Amino acid sequence: MAIHSFETMGTMVSIRIADAELGEHDSDHNAISVLNEIEHEFARVNQKFSLYLEESEISAVARGDLSLADASQEMREEYARALDWREKTDGAFTPHRPDGIIDLSGTIKAVAIDSAAKLLTDAGFEHFSVNVGGDLTTSGNQSTDESGWITGIVDPLERGTVMTALRLNEQYPAMATSGTAERGEHIWLRPETTKDFIQATVIAQDIITADVLATAIISGGQATLDQITQNFAVAVMTVSPDGSLQANPLFQELIAQ
Repeated sequence: MAIHSFETMGTMVSIRIADAELGEHDSDHNAISVLNEIEHEFARVNQKFSLYLEESEISAVARGDLSLADASQEMREEYARALDWREKTDGAFTPHRPDGIIDLSGTIKAVAIDSAAKLLTDAGFEHFSVNVGGDLTTSGNQSTDESGWITGIVDPLERGTVMTALRLNEQYPAMATSGTAERGEHIWLRPETTKDFIQATVIAQDIITADVLATAIISGGQATLDQITQNFAVAVMTVSPDGSLQANPLFQELIAQ
């Protein structure tokens, strides 16, 4: 198995390619090439969409130096994607900070993960995982002895404890977890929302859906959780401030596998 890690977007990226080997002499040039391409893609996306970088395009939009109408097509498309998710979640997910600044961090990490997976697929790899700060998408099998990819969910109240482990499969290959335990208070709650959950994990058919909905559940609370589990074919588990858990039937099915 080829394993490659690097830091970007303020977190760590870990890529595992089960159908490739990176030996001591880096003999698998195909794997090396695509991993380098993935690193460049993450760097490019971060350079464009990070509000922490003064020279980024989105920072120019935030300062008013560049109007959204005059921004790049990619910027406008990603903003439109985020607005679409705002509508789908009844406003629980939003691309705007409370001060009105456009912030696409709620989707752009997942977009980069999805791009990395496509690069791996285009390079001919069938069995891999792309994990960015605990949010991941997978393809194929972890090994010849294991179907799918086994992953764990950490207890937000005791970071050294794994609450449960499950197997991501072909139908549900992507998982994202949002909450305050890993990155602190970084999700804005709706004005009418109490802090119902400190962590939400969503397993979906793609990483963008998983990441957006996990964020929306933290932001919107129980009402949004109920809406999402009714309207989307996703597996969800939440952790309340007192440590109590909720898991919808689909999540329980995945655990049972």
